[in-house]
Amino acid sequence: MNNKSEKFKILAAGDIHGDSRLTKRLAERAIKENVDLVILTGDLTFIEQSTKNIIGPFAKANKKVLLIPGNHETIATADFLSEVYPNTKNIHGYAVHFGDIGIFGAGGANIGPFTHLRESELYGLLSQGFDKVKNSKVKIMVTHVHPANSKIEKFTNFFKGSGGVEKAIKRFKPDIALCSHVHEAGGIEEKVGNTRLIDVGRDGVIIEI
Repeated sequence: MNNKSEKFKILAAGDIHGDSRLTKRLAERAIKENVDLVILTGDLTFIEQSTKNIIGPFAKANKKVLLIPGNHETIATADFLSEVYPNTKNIHGYAVHFGDIGIFGAGGANIGPFTHLRESELYGLLSQGFDKVKNSKVKIMVTHVHPANSKIEKFTNFFKGSGGVEKAIKRFKPDIALCSHVHEAGGIEEKVGNTRLIDVGRDGVIIEI
């Protein structure tokens, strides 16, 4: 972002669950919208299966990708995908900078077959990432699971929100918090304090900064 009038554009999506047709559509949208970055908020696979053509379409489109694991894949699978494809990074417990934008994240969830984390672990990973971006002008937090006591939580009786994620939002006050996990809440946006919380959903959302 060299120019103040220049917008940094992000396409964020989650809960792909191995659907290569979906990733192809998302990659086409990333090209059409001329996004600077793609963020994938976990559940890239369906119970560790079908990793083929999940990141490939974005790599072919020459798009930078940040990802985290959901509760359907291990951290090792997320690491594998980030190592195989160029311009791709797993930010589970890590952070990256794009100019004055700092992005940090933690994947997994408080339920599910893989990357099942305790609330204290989720919060600790987010704290670790936040420490690296705390001086950024714009801060974006990326998780798979939604925060407890959010509107998103009301869309499901099965997926309980995360107290660790709620605590991180309230303490770190990111400008934007992205999640997925609850398919029925895809596209839902709300405010938690001054934080813009978005369930990015399978169809994805465009965010301009």
